[in-house]
Amino acid sequence: MASNDGAHALGRTGAPGTTGTGAAPDRLEVHHDDRDARRSGGVEHRESHKPAKTSAAAVFALVFGLAALLSVLTVILSPLGLVLGIIGIVLGIVGMKMAGRVGVTGKGVAIGGLVLSILAVLLAAVLAAGVTTFLNDEGAVDRLEQRIEDLRDDLPQDVEVPESVTP
Repeated sequence: MASNDGAHALGRTGAPGTTGTGAAPDRLEVHHDDRDARRSGGVEHRESHKPAKTSAAAVFALVFGLAALLSVLTVILSPLGLVLGIIGIVLGIVGMKMAGRVGVTGKGVAIGGLVLSILAVLLAAVLAAGVTTFLNDEGAVDRLEQRIEDLRDDLPQDVEVPESVTP
């Protein structure tokens, strides 16, 4: 039978996890010596507590999704937003798969990037369809041209531009 020398050396005299005074232990001590672990019949467990890393793909998906959405909302940059959105969708899917690995986090970040990217792609597609439909409708183009001519006619004809003063 194993001796209790290891338990006494650790300050334990009673049941495991208790001190000789009967009070709850401040901390649980772990055997670090292989001989003590063999004597006590226990197995030494060492757990490393490395902080989990956020998936880079998930973070990039969020960045690309946000950039895509802002680009689409400016209307002029909507083709760029469409491309950024597609890249963000791919990165979001990769980020979600990577977040399933041990020690890797960022599933929520990947989902956020994926949602923003999908929204940007949908808005860009609707905008492209609307512009295409508008430009292919001859009546709409004629109304736009007429409106531009009306605005030109409303401009004052005799505007005096002051000369710049040169020193």
